[in-house]
Amino acid sequence: MKRFNKWIGTKTNHPPIAEVSPEDLESVDLSSALDKNEAMFQDIFKNCSDIVFRKVSYAEQESLVVYLASLSDEQVIDDHILKPLFESDNKQEAESKFSRAASLGKSIISAGSTKLSSQVQEIVHNVLDGYAAVLTDTDSQALLVRANGAKYRSLEEPSSEQVIRGPRDGFIENISTNMGLIRGRLKTVKLKMESVIIGDLTQTQVVMTYIVGIAEDSLIEEVRKRVSRIQIDGVLDSGYIEEFIEDLPYSPFPQVHSTERPDVVVAELLEGKAAILVDNTPFVLIVPMTFWTGLQASEDYYIRWPIATFVRWIRFLFIFIAIFAPSLYVAITTFHQEMIPTNLVLSIASSREAVPFPAMFEALSMEIVFEALREAGIRLPKQIGQAISIVGALVIGQAAVEAGIVSAPIVIIVSITGIATFAIPRFNFASGIRLLRFPILFLAGTLGLYGVVLGFLCIVLHVASLRSFGVPYLTPLGPITVTNLKDILIRAPIWARRFRPHATGINDPIREPTGQKPSPYRSKRD
Repeated sequence: MKRFNKWIGTKTNHPPIAEVSPEDLESVDLSSALDKNEAMFQDIFKNCSDIVFRKVSYAEQESLVVYLASLSDEQVIDDHILKPLFESDNKQEAESKFSRAASLGKSIISAGSTKLSSQVQEIVHNVLDGYAAVLTDTDSQALLVRANGAKYRSLEEPSSEQVIRGPRDGFIENISTNMGLIRGRLKTVKLKMESVIIGDLTQTQVVMTYIVGIAEDSLIEEVRKRVSRIQIDGVLDSGYIEEFIEDLPYSPFPQVHSTERPDVVVAELLEGKAAILVDNTPFVLIVPMTFWTGLQASEDYYIRWPIATFVRWIRFLFIFIAIFAPSLYVAITTFHQEMIPTNLVLSIASSREAVPFPAMFEALSMEIVFEALREAGIRLPKQIGQAISIVGALVIGQAAVEAGIVSAPIVIIVSITGIATFAIPRFNFASGIRLLRFPILFLAGTLGLYGVVLGFLCIVLHVASLRSFGVPYLTPLGPITVTNLKDILIRAPIWARRFRPHATGINDPIREPTGQKPSPYRSKRD
């Protein structure tokens, strides 16, 4: 306690710095004595081997530079802080009306971004964020110089959202770079980015971005409120934020869209949505999310519209197959054999003749094996992961059929179901679909087609009642908005998508003027 009082120079009820929480540091200011400030920061950063304390004497004055070697660019510190200090006689500084720290920023330090602070908590936070703190004698302010130099991977195409045609860049773990990727596509002052720090220990920067005038104020305020109320010791990925802000956490359907592609984020912002960027992760969250977002890929808007429409209808078919194909097979072969053509039922019966297990157990065991192979393929090294998945599925399936443990039709059904799941472009949405297969399978094995219909109705009722930040999950199909169906059931041409989605773009509904439909060129002879 005495040592702490000696640093500050005033009486205080705070415990020693080593025991002070970040909240307690808020009321602690720098001393005007450099030695006391140095002793205080030495104690705050005790046992931190990557913290550098560099004393510099210049123009008969003394300064202290404090920075984090593991996150700061030492070349920037050498060239723009230390070298200018060593080479300056700084006679003008003594006559300056500014404080010494302010004078350093105005006349000596040549770094691009600087700011002044007298609060110990702010200085500590900025040093841990890659800034260099320059403290001078007889001055109770510190100059904070941006010198971030952490190493990140280069820009590359996201492996989870690959396209044939479209941009090839993707987000990385550096939030500043990710913000720049969005800014580079939206060169307008209407693009706003609000920052907040979340995580008592990680101090993770979280940025909410939106386009003012297009996004509804009520949506932005709701996002701001949900993010700001998060209290946690650490945030390691945007998935932490997602689980705090979603409307119904027990639903298998995601209510927050995540992506690694900047073009997807910009497209959603232009529709009146909001995006949430989290430092140290390449996944950006977009709200609100609808059911149809999970079935749309960014490439849909880069290829010709008839092809994109056809692919979307294929996805509608595949999502039905992914959920109900095994269940329908089990229900029909177990309870409703009369629905199968005679030749087909004889073929199925002959293939199942040597199988000792019921159809539901067959389907359930093969589904579990398929999911295990899929998980193993993801966790194994990339060079052998795909080979293990493919070879394992072929070998196990063929061996199981020859051994009479399962029938050939169930192997075909499970394989088609797996392929259908892979056809869903959004991974988090496809994961929920995979989960739904199992309860529907149990209903089919116990109640037959009645169980399948019951499960289908439960899914429809759940999805119809689901909301994401106040937006109905099935919008614009429920409630129906005819003008917005051009981008749901079909992918209308770009020149025909005149209006923004009614649910999120009501502030500025007109996307483009009319009369832009292309027409064939006609010469004067025609």
